[in-house]
Amino acid sequence: MKLFVTGGAGFIGSNYVRHVFEHTDDEVTVYDALTYAGNLSTLRDVDDSPRYQFVKGNIGDRVTLEEAMAGHDAVVHFAAESHVDRSIIGPDDFVNTNCFGTNVVMDTARRLEIPRVIHIGTDEVYGSVETGSSKETDPLEPRSPYSASKAGSDLIALSYHSTYGTPVTVTRCTNNFGPYQYPEKAIPLFTTNLIDGGKIPLYGDGLNERDWLYVDDHCSAVHLVLEQGNPGEIYNIGAGNETPNRVLVDKLLGLMGAGEDSIDYVTDRLGHDRRYSVDIAKVTALGWTKQRSLDEALEQTVAWYRDNRWWWEPLKANA
Repeated sequence: MKLFVTGGAGFIGSNYVRHVFEHTDDEVTVYDALTYAGNLSTLRDVDDSPRYQFVKGNIGDRVTLEEAMAGHDAVVHFAAESHVDRSIIGPDDFVNTNCFGTNVVMDTARRLEIPRVIHIGTDEVYGSVETGSSKETDPLEPRSPYSASKAGSDLIALSYHSTYGTPVTVTRCTNNFGPYQYPEKAIPLFTTNLIDGGKIPLYGDGLNERDWLYVDDHCSAVHLVLEQGNPGEIYNIGAGNETPNRVLVDKLLGLMGAGEDSIDYVTDRLGHDRRYSVDIAKVTALGWTKQRSLDEALEQTVAWYRDNRWWWEPLKANA
């Protein structure tokens, strides 16, 4: 199979490319605009693979996108603006990339008659969930420009299945973490700050709760949905690791040998959702299970950032 991966030079996309190369014989074309969160150093270890090709391009550029996408068997659409804080400061890029860009990807896939299209979404579209877990049929209640733009992109993608019969499937994942995650996000930011002897900035009372999903477990679920999921369906992907941020911080402090004085409590961000959790019965029914516990995955992640300063240090310096 020949896969076309948008946003493949970013965090989740690059890990998905590695997953494909490790577990399949598929070929991959990475299509990426190389914005601040995507860079070719993230793919340095696969650069010489005969199954890998890179095309620089924006998903909103119809001409470049169509030329690059033609001849592929599947599209896996990761490309997105993805940081809530950035969306609060500057929402325009999020609406443009996540909504307009997704429309161009779907329309191009439709016209090229690509056999399978997977659109990668987020659990944040469900809004804050005080109790229980969100199901794929639950209403969407996004509360930030980021999550609203992702809800819009989900609906755009699914509309191509309803209107044109384009074989689109949507996944919605919980908070990912692992190697090659841009160091503005919580776990790499906290970890690299501690490596450098700095502090962890913790929003509000630290009791906001997230389900932390190791990126390789997420990638295995995405590929399973690509192979066995039903077009027109939505599949939640989560790890069952719902954890308050304060508890997550304690785990990282323990792994780094740091103490309470390494926490810097900061003013909570605007519209900060209290809790996310998703029901994963549908993807579990396909045969997916996570392979790592939270503690094991955190230990591996911290070790990776300790060993790969060459990758993250220039990114933090230029941020």
